[in-house]
Amino acid sequence: MRSIREREVEQGAAVVAPRADAGYTLTEVLVSIVLMSIAVIPIMLAGIVSIRTSSQTRIAAKVETVLANAADRVNRAGEGCTYDVYVQSAVLAQGWRDDQYAVTYQYFEPAASPVDPGTWHTGACPGSQRPEGLVQKVTITVMSPDTKIHRTIVVVKSDV
Repeated sequence: MRSIREREVEQGAAVVAPRADAGYTLTEVLVSIVLMSIAVIPIMLAGIVSIRTSSQTRIAAKVETVLANAADRVNRAGEGCTYDVYVQSAVLAQGWRDDQYAVTYQYFEPAASPVDPGTWHTGACPGSQRPEGLVQKVTITVMSPDTKIHRTIVVVKSDV
């Protein structure tokens, strides 16, 4: 009994010897690289975006913590005309520079009649001394070290 190969040789058919390890062609390698790139690049980009977002969220949380700390210090401070030192101490306690905050003041002047609205004036106090019954709006703004994130809060101070 003859094998199929032997019969093909007798009939004059060209016989190609089987290659033991043919390997991959350049085209196959390039196609596989392109397919892997299509899958891997979006995953890498998603990771980069996630890291950036996490970093910005962490910085924003620090800014809000400093802002809340500053507002708490101003709120607990005794009545005075200015409260910059309390805000500055909250910023410095975080280890940040003292130019990363701003404080603005307004004070309320009531109208002569109780049915008329009063007016808000720019400034900390109407004079050099704090008058009795003064109502102030202390606006505190804190910015991140890279100055990309700003947060603001308003604290109302009153001895009424």
